[in-house]
Amino acid sequence: MPGLETSLVARRCLTFATGLVECLCFAGAVFGWASLVFVLKQEGYFSSLCVNATGVNSTQVLDCSRQDEQFSLVFTIASFMNNFLTLPNGFLFDRFGTTAARLFGIFLYTTGTLMVAFSTPVLPSLLFPALSLLAVGGILFLMTNMQVGNLFGSRRSTIITLYNGAFDSSSALFLVIKLLYESGVSLRASFLFLSACSGVHLLRTFFLLPRNFIPYPLPDRYTYGLTCSKSETVSSEVAANGNAQTAIEEAPLNKDVPVKQVKSFRECLLSRFFAWHLLWLSVMQLRHYLFIGTLNPMLQRLTAGESSLVSQYTNAFAITQLCGVLCAPWNGLIMDRHKGKPRPAGESEQEADLRASVLSLFLTALQCLLFSVCASTPYLPLQYLTFILQVLNRSFLYGGNAAFISVAFPSCHFGKLYGFILALSAVFSLLQYPCFALVKGPLNGDPLYVNVGLTLLTLLAFIHPLSIYLHCRRVSSQRAKSKAISASSQSL
Repeated sequence: MPGLETSLVARRCLTFATGLVECLCFAGAVFGWASLVFVLKQEGYFSSLCVNATGVNSTQVLDCSRQDEQFSLVFTIASFMNNFLTLPNGFLFDRFGTTAARLFGIFLYTTGTLMVAFSTPVLPSLLFPALSLLAVGGILFLMTNMQVGNLFGSRRSTIITLYNGAFDSSSALFLVIKLLYESGVSLRASFLFLSACSGVHLLRTFFLLPRNFIPYPLPDRYTYGLTCSKSETVSSEVAANGNAQTAIEEAPLNKDVPVKQVKSFRECLLSRFFAWHLLWLSVMQLRHYLFIGTLNPMLQRLTAGESSLVSQYTNAFAITQLCGVLCAPWNGLIMDRHKGKPRPAGESEQEADLRASVLSLFLTALQCLLFSVCASTPYLPLQYLTFILQVLNRSFLYGGNAAFISVAFPSCHFGKLYGFILALSAVFSLLQYPCFALVKGPLNGDPLYVNVGLTLLTLLAFIHPLSIYLHCRRVSSQRAKSKAISASSQSL
């Protein structure tokens, strides 16, 4: 039925496009924190914590280090909640499906935007729950959209990484709010508009996404979402083929593939793949979180407090975040480069996917090392390069994380494993606040030693791609030996 096929293709393309817009414009807004901090400081949030102090040559200066600490704490808690609560959200997604998870995410996100809208300099404590709710709601948008990659089989990893790149680029949303604020639009008006956009999220939930999951591999003529003609479509398919199974709809991820023994969730958690991948993600994520959370104080220090320069570099940082959606697909293409090519005899699709992931994991670790070195160098113009490396590495990091989990472990555990690894890495990322307090306290504002320590810590990320490479070599060697033994036995 050409008409049905055309309709399915159109719906899948619309699902992909609207999901990309949703991730790009909303999901990761909390990571544009540096732009929002600039606005909040202008509004006077936590300004009561600024005190007069004696500076160089006995001059009077305004010491706002305690104000910076509060803003850093807001972001630390929000980034922790963003990852840690992904664990229960993953179980929610795997147990109740897409619709339930998205409705919960929309509720959290809308509540967060309303709390920011109605916060004031007199009541700045509302920022703590508000940013956390924005973060948790946003990660649910991303989690429920990544399954769209299953609709495009040979480009599955590319779609997943593209959505993660869009998630990173959405941090530019707060830049837009900053520019609107400088043009006279109030902070409250901007966040009330974001709250009103929840209606669009609801429409996507019911009309362009499945109630449960998008299976992989995809069944023939798979349909999803509400449509007034759904019953007619199904009926015509049954009549034409005499079998209702050709109208498969919304089957769980693990029911549309041949029945085979898969690893349990516990076995996945205790595997070496999971342990090294957790270390790979945690050390690089900590570097990124500390950089974002301390960007404003760092710029204040490097520009000697010149507000126009701080604003200029803050805008530059936020603009580079828009490039995340352009950088992320490169990682997906690296992971999908073997698709469509003949595999070595006896090699499974999962083994081929793992072999293709080694280069992606290695490049991500290398990018983070270069980014950390640049971020540790106290030279203001160099920060433009730091911003570029940061957005490139961040898009590779989170896109590669989701893509690796999808190829290395059974798809029926994706939500739980994705949530679990982000939750554990979130605990590790809590070190960012002690690092910030260490710089502000005993180190007297000099971050050199902390930056050097974090740069050395990122070297641990290279263990993961090395372990995958050695695993692939070992499997390949075992396959060659088995083939040789089989050939020799046949010759005898």
